[in-house]
Order: sequence, then C-alpha cells, then structure tokens
Amino acid sequence: MKTLAGSLTVTVRWQDYLELCKPRVVALMLLTSVVGMLLATTEAVPWQALLWGNLGIALLAGAAAAINHIVDRKIDSVMARTMRRPLVQGRIDNRHALLFAFTLALSGLAILGFLVNALTAWLTLASLIGYAVVYTGFLKRATPQNIVLGGLAGAAPPLLGWTAVTNEVHPHALLLVLIIFAWTPPHFWALSVHRKAEYAKAGIPMLPVTHGDA
Repeated sequence: MKTLAGSLTVTVRWQDYLELCKPRVVALMLLTSVVGMLLATTEAVPWQALLWGNLGIALLAGAAAAINHIVDRKIDSVMARTMRRPLVQGRIDNRHALLFAFTLALSGLAILGFLVNALTAWLTLASLIGYAVVYTGFLKRATPQNIVLGGLAGAAPPLLGWTAVTNEVHPHALLLVLIIFAWTPPHFWALSVHRKAEYAKAGIPMLPVTHGDA
C-alpha cells in the first residue's frame, strides 16, 4: 500500500505486477517455444530445457512487457483497452516497475545462461531489446511499418525453444520464426482497424491511421 499526494491511498497487489508481464501474451509465446522444442528433436525433450528454458524465456518476456508498460504509459492513458493498466492508474510507479523488469530480466538471463545454454540466453536477450527498445521505444512511433519491422522479436520463441534443446540455430527453426513473423502484421493491422481512432489520438502511425482501412 502506498499513499499518493493528498488523501488518496492506492493498494499495490501482486496481480498488478503480474499484469505488467502481460501473462496472456507470454503464455502464447511459451506455447510456440514448446512447439520449437518438440520439433527440435525426435526424442523426448530434456526436462532441463523444458523447465528452465521456458522459465527463462518467460521471465525475459515478462521483463520486456514491463518495459513496454513504462515506455507506453502516456499512450496507454488515452486508449480504452490500456487505460486501466497499473502504471496508468498509479498503482505502480515507474521506478518500481523498472526495478521489477530488471529483476525479471537478470533472473531469466541467469537461468538460461547457467541452466540451459549461452546461445539461448543471448538470443532471448536480443529479443527483449528488439521488442522493448527498438520496437517500443522507436519503431512504434516512427513508421507505419512499425509492426512489420518490429514483429521479428515477437516471432523468436520457436527459435528459442529450438536452441534450448539443440544449442544451435537450424534453418527449420528459422522457418518457424518466419511463419509467426508473416502472421504478426495482419493480426495487429486488424486490431488497429478496430482501434483506429484511439491510435490516431495517441499519435501512433499504424497503417490504417496513415493509409486508411483499405
């Protein structure tokens, strides 16, 4: 519990920190990570890769999501689907959210680096940077092709699952990445058609905003 200016008291719940991680999105990412693991071997997936690999990927994905909440706080405040997020409502402040994200990222990186393999750790960290820094911090506001250029980070989990099992980048794993990469833009364009007025109000140059629905 914390007290804001005046008499308003805000209760911080563990659910607020969980919301920072975008658990539904992370769950979908883990599903594709597991698919990558299953396709990487003709035998049973080693339990170490299955347990620690997905845990590490989930922690780093949660960290990236938390950073997204921080960077997009002003945008979130003017969009109906995001205006009740913890940072917008003041239930968590930026400093605590950033500390939370750093803790998740460091924990995930350590798990992957020490209990899985270094290749998966570095690739997952690169995905975090691609989503949280390159896409959220720059591309999202810079070009109508934001989701095309930034979609690669979100398409990485099958590759991460594959490398967690094999410790190598294989063309088949890259094909799995390509499938999700091709799916991502139309998925987000459909969302942005539905929310076009809100994206325009927030100043985000999504393709339907800048070029129209057609």
